[in-house]
Amino acid sequence: MSLVIVGSVAYDGLQTPAGKVDRALGGAATYIALASSYFVPSSIVAVVGDDFDQQDYNFLASRNIGLEGLERVPGKTFFWAGVYSDDMNDRTTLTTELNVFADFNPKLPAAYRARPYLMLGNIQPALQRSVRAQMNAPRLAGGDTMNFWINDFRAELLETLKDWDFLLINDSEARLLSGESNLKRAAAAIRALGPRILVIKRGEFGATLFHDGGSFSVPGYLLDSLKDPTGAGDCFAGGFIGYLASRGVSLDAAAPAAELARAVVYGSVMGSFCCEAFGVDRFRTLTRDEIDARFAEFQQFTAF
Repeated sequence: MSLVIVGSVAYDGLQTPAGKVDRALGGAATYIALASSYFVPSSIVAVVGDDFDQQDYNFLASRNIGLEGLERVPGKTFFWAGVYSDDMNDRTTLTTELNVFADFNPKLPAAYRARPYLMLGNIQPALQRSVRAQMNAPRLAGGDTMNFWINDFRAELLETLKDWDFLLINDSEARLLSGESNLKRAAAAIRALGPRILVIKRGEFGATLFHDGGSFSVPGYLLDSLKDPTGAGDCFAGGFIGYLASRGVSLDAAAPAAELARAVVYGSVMGSFCCEAFGVDRFRTLTRDEIDARFAEFQQFTAF
């Protein structure tokens, strides 16, 4: 099985209570692909400028990530910089420079269109819908969104969600999208829009899965050292869809509840590892054995 990921490849300027990095490899597609690549071959569709470092390209390629769909054009790569609060639950954006990403119009390489799994990162809903239309007949297709699209592009987003099998959003986005303050009612309203599988992420408090067979919740993982939460949500997404792709899960029949639950746990595992270092640095040394060991920890501390 294989996975196509569409989104941003970027550079980030990061400042947290643990330190500061002026220019780190980032972007939603980058984090998703790095996490999913531990489970299944993953390919990126994104755009970068001519300032994109060859070492970063080589790093992604070394992680079983296909880069045929990574377009390099004249100009600068998307850049974002922000500062996190002392508890790292909030952040202030210092600058957002879209650069070449401003004109991103994703076109899937022909070889990608028959791939069975599609993960759409946080881009304009019309672009997400365009990419979904380029796929032949994926087993699972979906992605995430954010407050900006929910507020300013609601009609466009609602049309896009009709064709999604899964949606991953945080609790504030779920309330905003549904108009419901109660998360259980919010989940029911969102699933009625199209996605049969919904994961509502709640940061340090874990995540809750909603699907045809009911719901499942997993707590957050308590880290000894939290350095940088940037990309944790995208790594959750990568672990989630990467695991489902590795198991060949589809909605042709009812998706097995146990597989969906394991996918949420693996998503939580990948998100927790992301926070242990700045940017993507934890993925430079992370092994599958470490991932499975942390999965076993989740099994242990949630058993009773």
